[in-house]
Amino acid sequence: MNAISPLGVLALKNMDRSRQARGRALDQAGYGPQETPFTVLHTEPGLVLRKYGQDTPGAPAVLLVPAPIKKAYIWDLAPQVSVVRRWLEQGFRVYLAEWVPGAGPAFGLQDYADRLLGACRCAIKADSGNDALTVAGHSLGGILAAIFSCVHADAVRSLVLLEAPLHFGPDVGCFANLVSATPHAGKIAEAFSEVPGAFLNVVSAMAAPHAFALERMLDRYLCMGNPQALKMHMRVERWTHDEFPLPGRLFTEVIELLWREDRFMRGTLRIGDRTIGPRDLHASLVSVMDPRSHVIPPRAVVPFHDAAASGEKCLLRYEGDVGVALQHVGVLVGASAHARLWPAIFDWLGTAS
Repeated sequence: MNAISPLGVLALKNMDRSRQARGRALDQAGYGPQETPFTVLHTEPGLVLRKYGQDTPGAPAVLLVPAPIKKAYIWDLAPQVSVVRRWLEQGFRVYLAEWVPGAGPAFGLQDYADRLLGACRCAIKADSGNDALTVAGHSLGGILAAIFSCVHADAVRSLVLLEAPLHFGPDVGCFANLVSATPHAGKIAEAFSEVPGAFLNVVSAMAAPHAFALERMLDRYLCMGNPQALKMHMRVERWTHDEFPLPGRLFTEVIELLWREDRFMRGTLRIGDRTIGPRDLHASLVSVMDPRSHVIPPRAVVPFHDAAASGEKCLLRYEGDVGVALQHVGVLVGASAHARLWPAIFDWLGTAS
């Protein structure tokens, strides 16, 4: 991966289009999402802020933060495994930051984690009257949620991090060796301007073939005797085809500032005029880890959780599901996650001050 030729760039962009076509075919086969109705509260380049449910005076607000790699409906895939619906059932005003393509190559961590999530906060405050809210993020979305919670400490009452990697190093996670063997991410970003989703898929499969290929095949095999699990597996497979390009600057900063230099964990991450780290996180904190994961192993989660300045903390384990295709999204779409993990999260949030 020392150089990407113009022909290679074109091939990956064509692969993106091919994957999107396969996704549409899966839609026609009945595996598309069954989303909860929503209204659009705010839009600007790169962002659509969704609002779910009816206005309930005095209800607390939650902002859901997906990873800016694939479409956000994995949080609302089907009624029985909809994180959006679980929050609604708990009496929350539910908002979701839907990242959309077209932001441009110059959008970076400050744009996503500070400016755009800050715009969400302002719109939610105007709509709900809540000065502080709960923020929940998954994977790279969890990184953005954590950065936002450090920069805007007064805006966040509670933070829920779902398999969010916040500590990196040469022995942390399956991507470590690949990152250390590649050139500066800026060279890759320059080749693409916006890094295609297909490139991210190829890199993920190279780094963790067991998680992004073998686990998926095994999960489909285990679903064969369970039509409901197989249908959910296929819905997740359909979602995997719904990636979109990552802005070159965001790609570069995630790889260099976070993965390679571990600045957030070290307390040296610069966002605007602030330098932040775990000492700046004061919101009540729930962190969810998968002890079996090679993609986001516990050592990518626990050190930041332990170092956070939060006065109240809870560390929960997700033990996996059949029918989720990718175990990394099982916390969002797994049957056992919705039966046991999410009730545990809500129970703890209910006792936190």
